[in-house]
Amino acid sequence: MNRTMLSIINILLLIFMYKKAHAEMSFAEAFSNGHTELTWRYRYEFVDSEAFNRNANASTLKTRLNYSTAEYKGMTFFIEVDDVTEVFSDNFNSGAGTSPDRSQFPVVADPSGTEINQAWFNVDFSAHNIKLGRQRIILDNQRFVGGVAFRQNEQTFDAVNFNLNVIGSNLSLSYIDRVNRIFGADVPAGKHDNNTLLVNWSKSWRDQHQLVFFYYDIDNQDVASFSTQTYGASFDTFLQLKDSLLSLGLDYAKQTDRSDNPVNFSANYWRVEAALEMSQFDIIFGREVLSGNSTQAGAAFRTPLATLHAFNGWSDRFLTTPDTGLEDTYIGLVGSYNHIGWYLRYHDFESESSDQSYGTEIDASISFNINPNMSTRLKFAQFNSDGFSVDTQHIWLLLHFNF
Repeated sequence: MNRTMLSIINILLLIFMYKKAHAEMSFAEAFSNGHTELTWRYRYEFVDSEAFNRNANASTLKTRLNYSTAEYKGMTFFIEVDDVTEVFSDNFNSGAGTSPDRSQFPVVADPSGTEINQAWFNVDFSAHNIKLGRQRIILDNQRFVGGVAFRQNEQTFDAVNFNLNVIGSNLSLSYIDRVNRIFGADVPAGKHDNNTLLVNWSKSWRDQHQLVFFYYDIDNQDVASFSTQTYGASFDTFLQLKDSLLSLGLDYAKQTDRSDNPVNFSANYWRVEAALEMSQFDIIFGREVLSGNSTQAGAAFRTPLATLHAFNGWSDRFLTTPDTGLEDTYIGLVGSYNHIGWYLRYHDFESESSDQSYGTEIDASISFNINPNMSTRLKFAQFNSDGFSVDTQHIWLLLHFNF
């Protein structure tokens, strides 16, 4: 941990100890009146990939225990521990060297292990707050910065985060010292030292329009190709129609290389999406483009801190943007009835910088809330290759218990 982070920690610890010394009883009550939560999430994932002779059958159970103190003079402490255990079947490659004896299976990136997922100290003052420690950082729709919460081991950040209310708008400033990735701390791919700054400003009007400007300066000291500077904007709004609601979203970003990145490049990103929200279901249509360069390897737009599973298909064929870029045109239906929710989306993938079709994908899911403490979800993804990667099928079954 570098000197900047250590200095911030020392300052906040001094504040913490000062408050404790001057109000011991109230401080103790903040701990005794704290809240504890226990959750389990069981997941079965099946993968049939033409690149492997064996199918993956991954059966894992995540146990999560967390505790938060009651608020004392604007201060809160929170800690969360996750344990991921293989149960019933371990016929899968958990990825990034976490299961070196299972390379004959497709990857299901859910390695077993026990880790501190979050441990942070938060101070609220006026309309602002400072959070220090291991924490989630989720910005906007998670296209650039997110928590990858679908995987059993969540992505979190060793960071200091400032949320400031600036004349009716929100300014989020984060300095990241380490990215704790989904592969866990036992392998190099699971922890990346960073010297990263995230700036995100957002403003809403009449609960109808939202404008966001952002600047993400990623300096990854372990994987130089992840080091980039990205700046951009997004705008979301909706129009009230007679019997429905039309939502519109537009994003644009520009990216260049940063620090020791071995590739000198410039790339663009844009997304346009429209959703017609009706009483029983929504119709979604969109197009997302990440530019590339057919003559320069490694010059494509990338988002190493994103929740990648949520974008460009659930089969995860495009976790890394191809060198020739990516154009994803999609249409989907989302709906619910009583305690049942459902989702269906079709993707058509093409190269951005050359005349090449990558393939198509169908994603579908159905979820059911059994009771306030129990829910289940069934997911399906089928990627049909047109020369890029290989045909791949995924099936997931999730059971979530919350107490």
